[in-house]
Amino acid sequence: MAMKIITDQCTGCGACEGECPNKAISHKGKLFKIDPNKCKECEGDFDSPQCVEVCQAGCIEKLEEAA
Repeated sequence: MAMKIITDQCTGCGACEGECPNKAISHKGKLFKIDPNKCKECEGDFDSPQCVEVCQAGCIEKLEEAA
């Protein structure tokens, strides 16, 4: 399960949604979110998460795991 979120710094450009090979990113209006059950952080497809690579706002972050 992925531990990535899209912060409120998101500009709503939508670049990340089209790059996700697992279709884990969706939106409602200008709010984008990552479905943690679908996101595999591009493991097996790319060397790094593609959403992070295309995000010009730098608003896709890894959550800290709960202790």
